[in-house]
Amino acid sequence: MGLAGGIIWVDKRLHRLFKGKVSLVAMAGLPSLRLTTTGRKSGLPRSTNLLYFPHDEGFVLVGSNWGRPNDPAWTHNLRSAPEAVVALAGKEIPVRARELLGDEYEAMWKLLLDFWPGYSMEADAARRVLPIFELKTTTR
Repeated sequence: MGLAGGIIWVDKRLHRLFKGKVSLVAMAGLPSLRLTTTGRKSGLPRSTNLLYFPHDEGFVLVGSNWGRPNDPAWTHNLRSAPEAVVALAGKEIPVRARELLGDEYEAMWKLLLDFWPGYSMEADAARRVLPIFELKTTTR
């Protein structure tokens, strides 16, 4: 399973056991959320726990996939259907995602490295540009 797979497995169980109020990332003192997207192939809800960067009353997510060579599934899902739901401490918040590119990407990348320098190591390990998404609250 590997270290990343083990962490993800434990994090899912913690989320289920504590009804979204506990995650490994949060236990490490970092902001975490649970993102629910619509599967681009299945059309079914797909959820994952992620580190996020709080920015401009929204959420910024990085598709680091723990330094793996491929973008995580949630990035493909957001590109296909940008409407999603963020859960923070059990509270669900509807959001709309937008992938950052060009100058916006470069500016945000600098902020992200100040926030979590580990992104640089993950980008090096992945040997790819890590996608960045900005999520803003919407009303349903």
